Amino acid sequence: MARDFPHPKPPDNQLALLRLVGARDGITVREAAESLLMQPTNVSMLVSQLVASGALTRVQDSGDRRVAHLHVTPEARRRIDQSNAAMGNVLAEGLRRMDPDQAADVLRAVPALAALLGALS
Repeated sequence: MARDFPHPKPPDNQLALLRLVGARDGITVREAAESLLMQPTNVSMLVSQLVASGALTRVQDSGDRRVAHLHVTPEARRRIDQSNAAMGNVLAEGLRRMDPDQAADVLRAVPALAALLGALS
């Protein structure tokens, strides 16, 4: 996938936070920490790094100034979309290389795996 994605890969913990904020625009640090099973102070540190790199913005809550809502920047959104497309291409290529019956089994399992992911979330 690295050959199809021209940008440096962020550390896995930053990438997980970026993907989460991309999926849940406006999430708070506390909510992100709960979702990622991390300590809020560790997520706050990641947020600071991603804000400094221009990947996230932090917007103070109008009702509680101690709370910040997180948003991916347009550039980060573009890179997330590129990364998702590259990952999709890798998976599609892997499926094409598989035995057709096995590939069909994998595709039939996707809805159940998605349900499992939802149950775990």
